[in-house]
Amino acid sequence: MPGTPAPQPGQPIVIRDAIVLTMDDAHTVIPEGDVLVVDGRIAEVGVDLAAPEVAFEIAAKGGIVMPGMVDTHRHMWQSAMRAYGADWTLTQYFVWYYLEHGMKFRPQDVGAGNRISALDAIESGITTSLDWSHGLRTPDHGEAALEALAGSPGRFVLAYGNLAGAPWEWTQDPAVRRVIERARDDSRMFGAQLAFDVPGDEGFPERAAFQAARDLGVSVTTHAGVWGATGDNGIRLMYDNGAMTPGTVYVHAATLSDESYQMIAATGGTVSLATESEQTCGQGYPPAHALRRHGIGASLSVDTSVWFSADMFSAMRTTIGADRALEHYIAHEKGDTVTHATIRVEEVVDWATRGGAKALGKWDEIGSLEAGKLADVVLVHNPDSPTMVPILNPYGHLVYQAGRGDVHTVLVGGKPVKFDGKLVAGDLAGVRTQLEDTIEYLRRELGDEDWRSGMNPDIPEKEILSNPYQYRRETEPSH
Repeated sequence: MPGTPAPQPGQPIVIRDAIVLTMDDAHTVIPEGDVLVVDGRIAEVGVDLAAPEVAFEIAAKGGIVMPGMVDTHRHMWQSAMRAYGADWTLTQYFVWYYLEHGMKFRPQDVGAGNRISALDAIESGITTSLDWSHGLRTPDHGEAALEALAGSPGRFVLAYGNLAGAPWEWTQDPAVRRVIERARDDSRMFGAQLAFDVPGDEGFPERAAFQAARDLGVSVTTHAGVWGATGDNGIRLMYDNGAMTPGTVYVHAATLSDESYQMIAATGGTVSLATESEQTCGQGYPPAHALRRHGIGASLSVDTSVWFSADMFSAMRTTIGADRALEHYIAHEKGDTVTHATIRVEEVVDWATRGGAKALGKWDEIGSLEAGKLADVVLVHNPDSPTMVPILNPYGHLVYQAGRGDVHTVLVGGKPVKFDGKLVAGDLAGVRTQLEDTIEYLRRELGDEDWRSGMNPDIPEKEILSNPYQYRRETEPSH
């Protein structure tokens, strides 16, 4: 049976009769609206739009149209080991990636991880991803990461990093700088950043790395507020040395003081929340509440699929759940009851779209459905799913009901990369073959015993009651 006809390259597209979440400044919602795409950009958003005769029409009644989602922090190279570390702690992650797996990845293994992560992102409705690429131990690794992203469907920012080296050293390497410049200037890419952390050395050796970012004309993304690794001292040093500038993205920011949050707010920084990571790894409690209190812009991120879900639906759901749980917990500790939720579903959808676009400095191009912007458009529409009816609160439906399987169409610059629920761009079969080679190589390098023990870390012994349900109060009468 032939498949559903798909739009042809360059063909105008009109999506009809959907619930349109424009995510413009007014958060305008059109209950039965159209989105017209022409020449890679959004031509018009409205009702009963006139479209060119040659336009491909997508009937979307009962669906939700939204801007492409934006992931501001994903270690894409680690997708080559998807779910391997599902039972890890942050300590085990550091050991295996900083001392074991990460030191064994060849350039082609970084490329394979990036390619599968790129397809994973667009398949779930994430049209722009920042690759927090801290596995680039050599310029050859950097070249492989860049080529994998540039040749994949979607928009990507390469945040160049090297977990095995000092940022004040590798940022001075001319070969490294050439890779960053290529990522910055390549029309197939969406820009470049530098990715490194500031643990808090009073000598502030990272000064040279921040100067390199200025020289290269790129922003910095940094893991901040990570328990036991980076904290207030790193923020203070950045502030005192003039390194906190607009466009800096602080990842996690989960264990910071009010003063540090005030510094981020005052200098125009934003925070990338990776709530599944913060909850599981222990960087600190997900700080959405603190960001709202200090007026700091937020975006959402996956972090790494070596552990976590690789889609923004999960990120939105986990973020709102964590924040609401904290609000109830604090109230209960005081003997109070929360009668009205503070964080709303509309807000986390904003963070997944507008917030990400602003964090990457791309708000003028993506993040909302407005005429003139790049046609990065997602249609969530699954008429075969009972979960997709009725749609009464579209923001709530996206956050609590929908998933990647409900993503019908994804356009990047007006080009379909997913249509009728299936990827129509990229080479999944070829990437699968590359991944098989990577996994075979890593298993051989580590050995079967280390491979198995790495995936299944020991559980510390602890004493538990043999049967806690047999407990009785001493004052309880016996029979």
